[in-house]
Amino acid sequence: MESRKIIVYMPAFNEQITINKVLKSIPEKYQGFNEVELLVVNDGSIDDTEKEAINAGATVINHYQNRGVGIAFQTAINYALANKADVLVSIDADGQFDVSQIAEMILPIVKKQADFCTGNRFHNQRPANMAKVKYLGNSLVSRIVSFVSKTKIEDASCGFRAYSRDCLFNLNLQGSFTYTHETILDLLHKGYKISQIPVNVKYFEGRVSRIANNLFVYGFQTSVIIFRCFKDYRPLPFFLTIALSVLVLALFMGGFVLVNWFNTGMITPYKSLGFISLSLVGISLVISVLAFLADMLNRIRENQEKILFLTKKKYFDEN
Repeated sequence: MESRKIIVYMPAFNEQITINKVLKSIPEKYQGFNEVELLVVNDGSIDDTEKEAINAGATVINHYQNRGVGIAFQTAINYALANKADVLVSIDADGQFDVSQIAEMILPIVKKQADFCTGNRFHNQRPANMAKVKYLGNSLVSRIVSFVSKTKIEDASCGFRAYSRDCLFNLNLQGSFTYTHETILDLLHKGYKISQIPVNVKYFEGRVSRIANNLFVYGFQTSVIIFRCFKDYRPLPFFLTIALSVLVLALFMGGFVLVNWFNTGMITPYKSLGFISLSLVGISLVISVLAFLADMLNRIRENQEKILFLTKKKYFDEN
């Protein structure tokens, strides 16, 4: 039988109270895999997270300052590739998710029905004890990710996921704040198939989210990531939409001046409005040119990503 390995990964920041119990509750065997390894990326904890994780039998990689779950995930990807993992599962260290559902999460990958899987916390609408504003924020983000990716995504922010080795080779992430939205956009753009698994989640009263403890900061940081992804993956419609918006404004202002000229035979007192309108037409043309340049650069980026995929595959498979 071919040897197959699964790594169950947890990012951890000051999780000494829960991490040992969560790690010990993870099953030691999964159908289709010979080896199960537990991995904790200790992201700058100042408590006994590392000690508790080691006592539970996990491999621990330390970040000596808090760098964010995005960077922690990239650390986990590199470790998984270097250690020949066939599947990488990510799950939180605080016990919110049911570890028994890891088997459900990896099943579509094992059966080759999907390349990566993500949890759907909202299959029964808003989970108990989840703040309504957070639920609405997650729903809005999911709609934006669905629009950009052209795929209906029910829960774009869930951290309970599974990735095939091929997906790990092809993930090239930029965000340090979080990675959940970027991975979906990146992998779907590259043609990978997603499976969305209904998962159970517990929200503990009084517990503050490490990622979304400030909804305004979370919303801003997330919007920046999605904005960049839209710009990178669909640059032509992105820039042409901006150019068209500027052109519409220019035509509206110019039309107002033109109507005044027809009625009075003069452009005063709206001369400045006319000059602004002409300037906006010029700006719209410049942005349109940038749109086509960005589309050309995007094709170059896609070719570079293909080269990077092959380079990573050769490096990690031969070492």
